[in-house]
Amino acid sequence: MNVARLLAVLAAACTLLALAVFTVPADAARTPAVTAGSRYLALGDSVTFGYEESAVVPAPNYKDAASFIAYPQLVGEVLHLKVANASCPGETTGSLIDASAESNGCENILGKGGGYRTAYPLHVRYRGSQLAYAVSYLRRHRDVRLVSLMIGANDAFICQETTKDACLAPSEQRAVFAKIARNVRRILSAIRNQARYRGQIVIVNYWSLDYSSSVVTGVTRGLNAAVDGAARRYGVRFADGFGEFRQGTRIFGGNPCTAGLLTKLSTGGCGVHPTYSGHALLAHAVLRAIRLAG
Repeated sequence: MNVARLLAVLAAACTLLALAVFTVPADAARTPAVTAGSRYLALGDSVTFGYEESAVVPAPNYKDAASFIAYPQLVGEVLHLKVANASCPGETTGSLIDASAESNGCENILGKGGGYRTAYPLHVRYRGSQLAYAVSYLRRHRDVRLVSLMIGANDAFICQETTKDACLAPSEQRAVFAKIARNVRRILSAIRNQARYRGQIVIVNYWSLDYSSSVVTGVTRGLNAAVDGAARRYGVRFADGFGEFRQGTRIFGGNPCTAGLLTKLSTGGCGVHPTYSGHALLAHAVLRAIRLAG
C-alpha cells in the first residue's frame, strides 16, 4: 500500500468517525473519552504487533521492532496518542496471562522453547507475562484512555496443528472456544479489578481468511463470538475487523489475499497477516468503536 493510499484510507476513517456516535454503547457517558496526548495500551498477538512472514518481500527486519507498523500505530498517529504496544507474535490467551503457558511462537513454540521474545525485540520491553506488564503499566499511567485486545487466533491455530482433523470436529472447537472465553475473562478482570482501569477497552475482531468458505468463516465467527461473549460483562466496545475485511473483499469474491489485505509471499499466495491496507481497515474499525472528546 503506498503512502497516498494509506493517508486516504485514514482520512476517510476520520470522516466516518461522526457515524460512530450512533453505535457506541450506553456506557459512553461513564467512560473517559479518548483525547489527544493520552495513552493507548495495545495488547495481543502477531496482528497487533504488525508481524510479517519471513517469505515476504522485502524480507522483514525482525531485529528492528519499529519497522513493523500495525493498526495501533495508525490509530495513535490519527488521534495523537502515546502508544504502548505490548503485543507478541504467537501469543495465546493462556501465554498472555502466564508466560510459561503454551504459546504458538511468542514465549515458546508449542511449549518447546525458542519463542520470538527470546530471539527478537518487542515494541516494548518487559519481563514476565504481557498481562503482568499491562496491569503494571495501567497502575503507573493513569492517563491511559484506550486499551485494545486482539487475542485467540493462536489458540485455534494450535488446535489445528495438534489434532488429526485440523480442529474441524465441533467438540474440539467448542473446547478451544471455551478455553479462550475463560482466559479472556481472566485478562479483562485483571485489567478492570487489579489495575483498576475504568477507561475504554476495545475488543478487535478477526477477519475470515476466505469469506467464500463457510467452514473457514464459521471458525472465525466462533472465535470472535467466544471472545466477545466473555468480554461483554467488562464494559467493552467492539471493533468489527470481520466486517471491515468482508466489505474490503466484496468485489474480490470474499478473498482477502486477492484484495491485497494479506501479506504476499515470495513462495506464492498469501500469508495470514495483514498488509498496510489490512491494518488500515483494522484501524478504521477501532476508530469507529471508540468515543472521542467533543
